[in-house]
Amino acid sequence: MTFQIFRECLCKVEVSSVMLGSPYNHTAEAPATFILVGIPGLQSFHLWLALSLSTMYTTALLGNTLIVAVIWVDSTLQEPMYCFLCVLAAVDMVMASSVVPKMVSIFSSGDNAISFNACFTQMYFVHAAAAVETGLLLAMAFDRYVAICKPLHYKRILTPRVMLGMSVTIIIRAIMSMTPLSWMVSHLPFCGSNVVLHSYCEHMAVAKLACADPRPSSLYSLIVSSIIVGSDVAFIAASYILILQTVFSLSSKNAQLKALSTCGSHVGIMALYYLPGMASIYVAWLGEDTVPLCTQVLLADFYLIIPPSLNPIIYGLRMKQIRTQTWGLLIHCLFNHSNLGSGTQALEQTRQLQRCPS
Repeated sequence: MTFQIFRECLCKVEVSSVMLGSPYNHTAEAPATFILVGIPGLQSFHLWLALSLSTMYTTALLGNTLIVAVIWVDSTLQEPMYCFLCVLAAVDMVMASSVVPKMVSIFSSGDNAISFNACFTQMYFVHAAAAVETGLLLAMAFDRYVAICKPLHYKRILTPRVMLGMSVTIIIRAIMSMTPLSWMVSHLPFCGSNVVLHSYCEHMAVAKLACADPRPSSLYSLIVSSIIVGSDVAFIAASYILILQTVFSLSSKNAQLKALSTCGSHVGIMALYYLPGMASIYVAWLGEDTVPLCTQVLLADFYLIIPPSLNPIIYGLRMKQIRTQTWGLLIHCLFNHSNLGSGTQALEQTRQLQRCPS
């Protein structure tokens, strides 16, 4: 199926004249609505894509909600790693919810109209959430570095005050970097076609519809994303290099394998997030004429839905504490919601499981 999709993508890069909308009317008024095409060239696969997106979105919502609930209600899961994981789960839900419901509506029913204000609101939340997520991945990599390389100083380094400062800095950085981008694009004059050749209001796809030169906003996006993601990836890579050096110096092979398994899964999910995201930006900027449009749109879609779906599994359910607490919470909610005593017993059983070796 994947091969067939990309073969169809390569063969059907042109978009019909009906989808491209009416000719320029050269009015100064902004359009009341934009029309989101979806994935150009893959219209015949839209229903299958809607089913796939619905499944991944449901998984993302259920998994991340469960992670937040377990960490929130259990006082034993208040370490920095779990707090960052809780915030990451919330950001994942915001990022996925900003685009997936509308994408499913486009793919399943053809409801592809989005108002001018809603389009730029979606644009802001998508890109701000992505900027927050990359900062959280860096914070979690730093947490693992301190925990493995400097375990005796862990509580002294990652104090609640430091954690709060890191979280606030990540959010402020995202707001300060993404607000100018959305403002620049929203204030461009739109006097021609209102058809966005994308499945959501991605800023470069919208900026191309403007009557003015969109390169300043596109250049701003390229520079800011390169600085933020480039610096974050560099520090994350440095953290895991130091972690690997420490791991390989351990005498216990079991400890080495356990640490490598954890680090490997973390690096895998980071690659799934960073590679499609950066590829979509650089391809849209540099490879417009060589890379099919549907490939550009697919890359931009992948990094918004795949990581939120996999993060609960990679970061959450692989952790023994979260697994046991999740199981206890599910048992309590499904079977003992009306029996407080039974709920207390289930919680105690969960804590007993935590004391058992992995």
